[in-house]
Amino acid sequence: MTMIKGYIFDYGATLDTAGCHWGQMLWHAYRRQQVPVTEQQFRDAYVYGERTLGNNPIIQPDYTFYKTLQVKIRLEMEQLCTSGAWDADEEMFRKKHDAVLEDVYDKVKTITAHSREVLAVLHKRYPMVLVSNFYGNIATVLKEFGLDIFFKSIVESAEVGIRKPNPRIFTIGVERLGLKPEEMVVVGDSFYKDIEPALAAGCHAIWMKGEGWTKKEYDESIPDKVITDLEELINAE
Repeated sequence: MTMIKGYIFDYGATLDTAGCHWGQMLWHAYRRQQVPVTEQQFRDAYVYGERTLGNNPIIQPDYTFYKTLQVKIRLEMEQLCTSGAWDADEEMFRKKHDAVLEDVYDKVKTITAHSREVLAVLHKRYPMVLVSNFYGNIATVLKEFGLDIFFKSIVESAEVGIRKPNPRIFTIGVERLGLKPEEMVVVGDSFYKDIEPALAAGCHAIWMKGEGWTKKEYDESIPDKVITDLEELINAE
């Protein structure tokens, strides 16, 4: 990867969970907080929640990540109750909801603090853009974690009307910096939504490999580099 002049970062599961798929991140919290459901029941609820948020303007631009997570977990747990997977009274529902929320948010704060340290170093060397499939509140979320100062531009799916894995969303990121695709490197956790479309757009790609939603294996020779910690971006310089 010679002559790299700029970085494009994904947000969700790259900067906030260190490569762990958000479904897995939440499932681990459900288990730690002893929510009495099976993994398949949780997965069904997770998919329901994501589809509901994707198809309805529930998340507002001023929603913090904490509030977004609150809504997400509530949707999942309501579906678990209405489907008959979990028979929780109001008090138990609130107790488990709040326990999972605080559990996950604490972990996200720790991980984003680490990401912030890495971005602070890279920011001194390269211009950076964020490209994310998000709910329309990514600017608020970045400010919440002190990450907004590092990005020259934000390309959010809800704003531009294009979603990953469409390579065009990465092309927009390249254009925002006025660079050529071959001068840019994309860092993301999803092989399907980040790595493959980034390469299709002519960029270099670094795969942030973590715990995926499925057990599917990918050809690790396809991305330019595979990392498990953002710090490797600095150490490789």
